[in-house]
Amino acid sequence: MHVPDGFINAPTSAVTGVVAAGAIAVSLRGARRELDDRTAPLAGLVAAFIFAVQMLNFPVAAGTSGHLLGGALAAILVGPFTGILCVSVVLLMQGILFADGGLTALGVNITDMAIVTTVVSYAVFRGLVKVLPRGRRSLTAASFVAALLSVPAAAVAFTLIYWVGGTTDVAIGKVAGAMIGVHVLIGVGEAAITALTVGAVVAVRPDLVHGARDLRQKLRLRVNGELVDAPAADGTRAAPVAVRASRRTLWVTGLVTSLVLAGFVSFYASANPDGLEKVAADHGIDKRTEKHASSDSPLADYGVKDVADARLSGGLAGVIGVGTTVVAGSAVFWAVRRRRTRDVSPVSTSTSGV
Repeated sequence: MHVPDGFINAPTSAVTGVVAAGAIAVSLRGARRELDDRTAPLAGLVAAFIFAVQMLNFPVAAGTSGHLLGGALAAILVGPFTGILCVSVVLLMQGILFADGGLTALGVNITDMAIVTTVVSYAVFRGLVKVLPRGRRSLTAASFVAALLSVPAAAVAFTLIYWVGGTTDVAIGKVAGAMIGVHVLIGVGEAAITALTVGAVVAVRPDLVHGARDLRQKLRLRVNGELVDAPAADGTRAAPVAVRASRRTLWVTGLVTSLVLAGFVSFYASANPDGLEKVAADHGIDKRTEKHASSDSPLADYGVKDVADARLSGGLAGVIGVGTTVVAGSAVFWAVRRRRTRDVSPVSTSTSGV
């Protein structure tokens, strides 16, 4: 659903740019409450994983494919504010390095793919976990439904943006019907990927999953000035063995998985146009598409310039994209984490005589 330059007029693009900038500013503040020393590295990894999986277009109908949007996955794993930042980092890397999604349409894409998907999915997710029985299966089921609904929600958001500022004269009813119809199908794939990923991480390290923070309430005691987990009734620690698995192992496993998906598996992704591209071609929305400002980038269209072998070119581009995204994302989230540390650091309690 990456909107290229030319689909939406300049005034509307500017307004969505302001909306996106405001949401990112709010998210930078909100992410301070969500990130700590354990979850900040995970956030950078989540951004890289979303980048990698977005390269894996899957067929959804005759001549049409879809790919992960990632808002639901990011929101559930690292929190809604951090989730908006994760998807925004991915969109920025894709637009600048790979000419995927217009630069003048960056505000449209962040509003649609980062903000709408994250807000809708997390609201649905939190509503479901409050009414479903507490447990890992309920968490996975809530993830599935939240992700499923987030994709057609993004399609509705694009339709409304196009209704306000579209550059071609196409009946809005036709756009809405086509966009929502195909993206309901894409939402099924989004839901499956999200539920499987959330379930896998929860099985290994539920303490790192933002959406699972209420899954287990631990009794904590203060011992010698430090909070520690109270022992379970049988004398063992309350936290399961899986929770104590190494964060480093999880991070390395996730990074290697992302590199394999982007560098190797992506070669076998569907070559059919995605949902927006198909609708645009069928209904004439793309008549005024403009050349991308980064079309001459060495990595444009997810290939390395001057590398003749298509498999090698695409694989190298995917690996570079994952590496760039994890570095950029980690830098952002560690900066947010350090800002939180400064904000909550104890102030001097000394007072001067009056």
